[in-house]
Amino acid sequence: MNYPNLSESRRIEMLQPPQGRVRMVLDTDTYNEIDDQFAVVHAILSPKELNLEAIYAAPFHNNRSTGPEDGMEKSYDEILRLLNFLQVKSKNFVYKGSQGFLSNGETPLQSEAASDMVERAMDGSDEPLYVVAVGAITNVASAILIEPEIIKKIVVVWLGGNPHYWSHTREFNLAQDIHAARVVLDSGVPFVHLPARGVVSHLLTTVSEMERYVEGQGKIGDYLVQIFKDYHKDHFGWSKVIWDMSATAYLVNSSWVPTDIVHSPILTDTATWSFDNSRHLMRVATSVNRDAIFRDLFQKLQQAE
Repeated sequence: MNYPNLSESRRIEMLQPPQGRVRMVLDTDTYNEIDDQFAVVHAILSPKELNLEAIYAAPFHNNRSTGPEDGMEKSYDEILRLLNFLQVKSKNFVYKGSQGFLSNGETPLQSEAASDMVERAMDGSDEPLYVVAVGAITNVASAILIEPEIIKKIVVVWLGGNPHYWSHTREFNLAQDIHAARVVLDSGVPFVHLPARGVVSHLLTTVSEMERYVEGQGKIGDYLVQIFKDYHKDHFGWSKVIWDMSATAYLVNSSWVPTDIVHSPILTDTATWSFDNSRHLMRVATSVNRDAIFRDLFQKLQQAE
């Protein structure tokens, strides 16, 4: 696939940490487990920092779905459920994504989500569109394959894979659709990578903290606590990573998710990283400020009630 040429200087300019209120869309496999729900709520409750234009349902396949299409449909329904609790209208705001995963790196999968992403990216705005993806990156890769020119208009922020020094990158979001991950990495699109293990994995919270700061904060607060508790039977000494809030947190306050500029790695067929320092540059997160991120969510839930 031949992608449009984006100069390194322009790429670096677009990769500068966001300042002020930014345009964004959120691509989420919301029913995959329980962390996506927190990211959706965090994005919606952050209108001063985020102009959330659309939410896309992403495919997934694990023990909570019978296949990627079923996962996408369940994610779509979960998004609608969250919006209902928050009293936010879903019309022209929530879109269904791909019914499967890419079979190669050349053929996109058509969906409402991919089409809407292309349309928003190419709407003539001078502001970049931040595409925040917290699941398999199928919808984003398909949009790039449908209209490669969008790489000049968007910044992709993705939670997927492991750090570049890790022995493998067989993390759920990446492993679901390696072809899609490779499309995004190879396209030259301005890209912010949020690795899972050793970085985002520090976003831990507990039942006690959920009960203290989230329970009683309206229908949405009670629902978040319910799904948090239901996720694990034994709560004694147990904590849970809320992975996906790292992506919304980066846009709300980039200092909470420190990043470095590095050369884009090569994703191998065996889900490991390979390196070539002649490749284009990208950002990669190195840590997260766990306390600041959860404090922001808790405060916004209390203010919304």
